[in-house]
Amino acid sequence: MRKLCTSILLALVFCLPAWGQETTTPNDVKDKRDKAYAFTNATIIVNPSTKIENATLLVKEGKIVGVGANLSVPAGYAITDLGGKYVYPSLIDIHTHYGMPKVERARRGRGPEQLQSKTKGAFNANEAIKSEFESSSVFIINPKEAKAWRKMGFGTVLTFRPDGIARGTSALVTLDEDSEGEAMVNARVAAHYSFNKGSSTQYYPSSSMGYISLLRQTYMDATWYGGQSPRPFTDNSLEAWISSQDLPQFFEVNNWQSIMRADKVGDEFGVQYVIKSASDAYKRIPAIKETGASLIINLDFPKAYDVEDPLDAYQISLADMKHWELAPANPAMLEEAGVSFAITADDLKDKKMFWPNLRKAIKHGLSEKTALAALTTIPASLIGAENMVGSLEKGKFANFIICSGSLFDEKVKIYENWIQGKGFPVQEMSHLELAGEYELAVNGKTYSLSLSGEGGKYKASVKEDTVKLKSSMSVSGESISLSFTGADKQLINLSGWQSGKNLKGSGQLSSGAWASWMATYKGEATDDKEKEGNKGGGGPELGEVIYPFASYGTTELPQQENMLIRNATVWTMEEEGILENTDVRVENGKIVEIGKNLNARRSKVIDGTGKHLTPGIVDEHSHIAATSINDVATNSSMVRIEDVLDSEDQEIYRALSGGVTAVQVLHGSANPIGGQSALIKLRWGQDAEGLKIKDADGFIKFALGENVKRSRSSNSIRYPQTRMGVEQVFIDAFTAARDYEKAWRTYDALSPTAKASTVAPRKDLVMDAMVEIINKERFISCHSYVQSEINMLMKVADQFNFTINTFTHILEGYKVADKMAAHGAGGSTFADWWAYKWEVRYAIPYNPAIMVREGVVTAINSDDAEMMRRLNQEAAKSVKYADLDEIESMKMVTINPAKLLHLDDRMGSLKKGKDADLVLWSDHPLSIYARAEKTIVDGTIYFDEEVDQERKEAIQAERARLIAKMKAAKKGGQGTQTYGRGKKAHFHCDTEFVYREN
Repeated sequence: MRKLCTSILLALVFCLPAWGQETTTPNDVKDKRDKAYAFTNATIIVNPSTKIENATLLVKEGKIVGVGANLSVPAGYAITDLGGKYVYPSLIDIHTHYGMPKVERARRGRGPEQLQSKTKGAFNANEAIKSEFESSSVFIINPKEAKAWRKMGFGTVLTFRPDGIARGTSALVTLDEDSEGEAMVNARVAAHYSFNKGSSTQYYPSSSMGYISLLRQTYMDATWYGGQSPRPFTDNSLEAWISSQDLPQFFEVNNWQSIMRADKVGDEFGVQYVIKSASDAYKRIPAIKETGASLIINLDFPKAYDVEDPLDAYQISLADMKHWELAPANPAMLEEAGVSFAITADDLKDKKMFWPNLRKAIKHGLSEKTALAALTTIPASLIGAENMVGSLEKGKFANFIICSGSLFDEKVKIYENWIQGKGFPVQEMSHLELAGEYELAVNGKTYSLSLSGEGGKYKASVKEDTVKLKSSMSVSGESISLSFTGADKQLINLSGWQSGKNLKGSGQLSSGAWASWMATYKGEATDDKEKEGNKGGGGPELGEVIYPFASYGTTELPQQENMLIRNATVWTMEEEGILENTDVRVENGKIVEIGKNLNARRSKVIDGTGKHLTPGIVDEHSHIAATSINDVATNSSMVRIEDVLDSEDQEIYRALSGGVTAVQVLHGSANPIGGQSALIKLRWGQDAEGLKIKDADGFIKFALGENVKRSRSSNSIRYPQTRMGVEQVFIDAFTAARDYEKAWRTYDALSPTAKASTVAPRKDLVMDAMVEIINKERFISCHSYVQSEINMLMKVADQFNFTINTFTHILEGYKVADKMAAHGAGGSTFADWWAYKWEVRYAIPYNPAIMVREGVVTAINSDDAEMMRRLNQEAAKSVKYADLDEIESMKMVTINPAKLLHLDDRMGSLKKGKDADLVLWSDHPLSIYARAEKTIVDGTIYFDEEVDQERKEAIQAERARLIAKMKAAKKGGQGTQTYGRGKKAHFHCDTEFVYREN
């Protein structure tokens, strides 16, 4: 009954000046009041696991001094009777940019490229390394933003500036508004990183693999630099980097594959990142769990697509449709798998969607307990602030919110948000919160009472046993009036008030007699449909996660099988040539027998009658399955395609449909010395690590000609600008590599005692790769066209005593085939590409055959995702144009590229002991009518023509289901979006576009 008075008192409290910093010079009489408050008769959620009914919370000088069910209130405390309302810890968001200046993103102009850093001062040579930045130095309270955060229930946020690959340190601040000094509770909390160069306009790095290489190099530089005293020079960025390594390390990415990439960097340098990602971790939860990383996830769930127009619906990929459906279940799936995560609201363009989206996640199976932990105790523990915030315990900050009921109820109201003992009103506090189920006792009888509504407008439903009684209800101030007619036609009029969550008072019966009554609260309304699924553990019916998460993905990965392919025409690519009516038996992913009438030995039998069996096609030069292919430094040997493999690329499946089983994924041709290759098998459904060919030799891309000297780019000022300059780049790089290797050999030869007093040479990723080439541990595949440059590079290699492994493109190979054979270089070329730029004007279709006849190991490659599906036909063109033998032609897409990739001991031919990489063709493999009926990798059928048809039908059915679901969502009033995703780039060597992927 005292609630009105306490509300007036609270209003006065909100107007009082907060305690100031002790060093503040007052401009009036100093306020010495204790600022002690008691909140009684509350339901207090101490932490996600602890709930106390009818409890009291004691607050003094911004800290919690007591919490419990039977606390006495000391003298001098302002008392607020909360009447059963809920008190929660204020929420915590550890991924925000609150109070930070806006970052202007890098925009490349039309002027010359920027080669060096423009950052003034003694800072890192690459301006994307901003580890010296301290968010605390620029933090300014933003009252408008603070109010918006408080309205959502947040009291504390971690804030940092999202700029650069190394972003500096963050600050932990409360959402108080008095002063930056009081709001900031920890000025230096965590170090932050990303795969995004931010405001840097420096030309390197320009791709995800460049971002990774820069990070790796900076870790190495910090170790080298930090191990010297005195320092060899001053680099404030490295100094800051070193000093922040003992802080929690946060890494921001935007998809599950980049979670894996970030974790791999961390593993290399002994760092366990807290990784902030998007809402797609559900796509590969087992792999993510294995990293051991805690995540920060967002609730930025996509809207349904507007699919009323069939043409619009046709444009939307199955992956995007499924992500719309499954993204809200991401938190629940992570919870079920036992992956620890915090939740951020920062990614939401409209912060009003935070609670609706969180409740949607709960309806999709996320438990309320885990949801609360992800917003309180978990973020607090990840930043080492659990002794200050995250729960309502003695000694911690008085950061709490007062709610009308359960925080996750769709109709809950947040009334007040207290931060460091200071109250901030969110909305006017209602005096009565009556909605719920009650057991009503009047004059010895028991009734069921259900109240619905809010804000003084309530409806009552009274039942005697199962009979619904006529009833009416009104609320005036804090007085409750309830009337109903019993089954005996007796009218009962009740009046009373709320006591805790219960109701009580006195009433008059039809007889005129008076009686006391009590309505005991039993819980939330059971018939409120809006609360269905509110407790987690269930949710809407959803489609299944597929591997990979793309069309033609499957819920179960294909399994390796023992099999016998019987009675086929077998192209061995060995001395045996072509064997008619022959069997091939496979066990444990290897070829174990080739012959006639073999015993199946309980293996799966595949009838090859009338069909042809060949080794899997090997593509020596491809750019599929990578998120980017070019970086821009003259010598980019430090970047690695393996760091950016994209296992979700649908071109993998399409290549399988053309009989391709293995490829070299090459860097592009933007640089004289490009990046390191990735050798992969097309194991559709495996993640990036599962694609890689283990223990394969290392390869690297070099390039000659127009691309690298940039004769077609008026903005380029990067050296070299001529073909002569390209030669000098090679000579300089290899000469420097010799000196680098010599320095390390000298250091390694020192005794342990001498080493202790000697500074080790700087570890240089560029030089490491160049030394590997000289030492024949990494092998060159060189983009080439013009004979003079081909000769030049072979002479450079001779000068440094190594061999060019492969000249690729090599459309003038026929002019220098004898020299290539003498040098030991192979050729990987096109069958009949010509005239697509000036330096290929001398290309002829006889080129492959001439190189073969001169003794050059020659392959036909694709350099094109579309052509890759028809490499058997590309090989056949040499039969047409140059009358090359059929077997020799087929070798150009099987054993020859395997030899060029040093994998011929494993693949490229059919021989006992080799990997079971096979293609069963419907016809002669060099025929335009031949179809790959089955493509087998390591004894696993990854493409099957019959299964493919079944998958197509399943895709259509799944799309139809999702389209219907999206139409229903639109009809139900949910917002929609139009499909605006651009088509993914199909890379080839001359691709200048760099696909930036975070």
